[in-house]
Amino acid sequence: MKKKKGNIGFYIGFVLLAIVFALYLEIYKHTLLGWGLAVAFFVLFFAIRKKWLTYKKWYVKFLSWVVMFALLMGTAAVSKAPYKQLPAVEGKDPKVTDVRHVQQGDLTGVYSQDEQVEVYAGIPYAKPPVGQLRWKEPQAPENWEGVRACDTFAPMSMQKESNPIYSAGSQIVGYHNINVTTKDNYKEARSEDSLYLNIWTPANVKAGEKLPVLFYIHGGSLNSGQSYYRDYNGETLAKKGIIVVTITYRLGVFGYLANDELAAESENNTTGNYGLLDQIAALQWVNDNINSFGGDKDNITIAGESAGASSVNAICVSPLAKGLFRRAVAESSGITAVVPYHTFRTMEDAKKVGNDILKEFNCDSVEELRQIPAEKLVDTRYSNNEMTVDGYAITEQPYLTYEKGENNEEAILGGYNANEAYVFLMFSKDVTLDNYERTLRWLVGREGAEELEKMYPAATDEEAWENYVEIMGLIGFGYSHYRWSELMTAEERPAYLYYFTKENGGIGTWHAGEMPYMYGNLFRNPGCYDESDEALSETMQSYLVNYVTTGNPNGGDLPEWKTYGEECDQIMSFGEKVGMMEQKHNDFYKIVDAYMEGLR
Repeated sequence: MKKKKGNIGFYIGFVLLAIVFALYLEIYKHTLLGWGLAVAFFVLFFAIRKKWLTYKKWYVKFLSWVVMFALLMGTAAVSKAPYKQLPAVEGKDPKVTDVRHVQQGDLTGVYSQDEQVEVYAGIPYAKPPVGQLRWKEPQAPENWEGVRACDTFAPMSMQKESNPIYSAGSQIVGYHNINVTTKDNYKEARSEDSLYLNIWTPANVKAGEKLPVLFYIHGGSLNSGQSYYRDYNGETLAKKGIIVVTITYRLGVFGYLANDELAAESENNTTGNYGLLDQIAALQWVNDNINSFGGDKDNITIAGESAGASSVNAICVSPLAKGLFRRAVAESSGITAVVPYHTFRTMEDAKKVGNDILKEFNCDSVEELRQIPAEKLVDTRYSNNEMTVDGYAITEQPYLTYEKGENNEEAILGGYNANEAYVFLMFSKDVTLDNYERTLRWLVGREGAEELEKMYPAATDEEAWENYVEIMGLIGFGYSHYRWSELMTAEERPAYLYYFTKENGGIGTWHAGEMPYMYGNLFRNPGCYDESDEALSETMQSYLVNYVTTGNPNGGDLPEWKTYGEECDQIMSFGEKVGMMEQKHNDFYKIVDAYMEGLR
């Protein structure tokens, strides 16, 4: 009987260990070597136990488990996921394009699998911002000899590595995707040398043609993200006749550190906006070179989502970007509030954090801080994910530029989603009935909090939290689009405002839920979407392509999208139905307006 119980205990422990270690190998993307060694060790352990250890003393059996654990730890150590740069096109040996010429030299790209699109990945638009160029304005890229093969995406900008368990969990929760495979046993490369861009263009377009250009800036709170994420891959839109450009830019401490010493050594007396300056440098490169890819430098639309949208807003008010683009697309963010809630801070706050970082790394000067390896510096405990008024890239609070009519964009298409903030707050239940009013006061002041309590009454902790989630979504993301549309309308410039409400099998109406629809990439998340989603995506793409081409999203059989100026109480709904709907949050935004007026 004792023997039988011991065997049962062994079998249970063996199976549990095998499952846990397999999950570990999968989540942490270990190589095939790790899987092979693990299988071998488990088979060997089982065989030895059955043949030689069944009747041994307990301490011998215990020692066998210790040895097994040691072998598995060794397996994990020798099979860690390597860093890898991703190919521009999946599949073996994609067809190479003809040579195209840019100011720095000749280059080639690769064709998509169906050969309808040419992809040029990893084109440098500035010198690597390393060594003495760390925290300097971007410098012009160097020329190269021969023909440069642009068939691989450049590394993402230096950023903290995401927790693999969190990443796996987000895929399961957001996309219901449990894809166990050995094809992704790598980590995506990251580097301080990251100032590169990618171009998708319809196949065989000749240099000198005049195709409209969409210039896309990725989101990620200005401290994460990459230029090649699947949801805004440019292949589908390129098939519809426009050119898509995506870029990398400096992030976090590398992109937004502010310091008096840095300002003093700058020819432009600037600090704190290096990532923004990168974006403008990339836009300048596109102006100078897009003709070689068949693009029209006089018909460029800048676009972005989340922090990418607030970056678009910053480019719209930057004197450095005047004349470099015509129109803007912004999804789920902006910096048009008197005091922006998202990705913006005062120079005083920015410099304080900069000084704190010097102390954190025991540095007495910026020069010493430049000697800190990027892999160490990136793990600073201080946040550097906000832009600021530096007097150069951004000369004043952005809303003032709009009130003067000196912003750069001739039209804006933008909007937000029905449940923006849930993804950020789903694991936090800090707001309760007891602190509900105090939390609202922190957002909109005492009077505003009283009005919001009437608008969003709560009788339980759960109601208080649910209200807070909606309020945060509207304040953090929706309000900036309302203000942006109001400011553009006052200038008599077109503003096209949308509200995304389409639930689906993916991330639904959470923050970023609209992206795969807008850019035609639903198919990259298999199993999450149905025919109604595909139809909505086609409609949204049609509006976008029309807007990028002509400045007006309307055309063909599409439901009319009225400008904000025509119907200030209406907004375009992208949901089960497409069409103008009542703007139901105007009363909410008026409360925030009143609070903001007091902050002028």
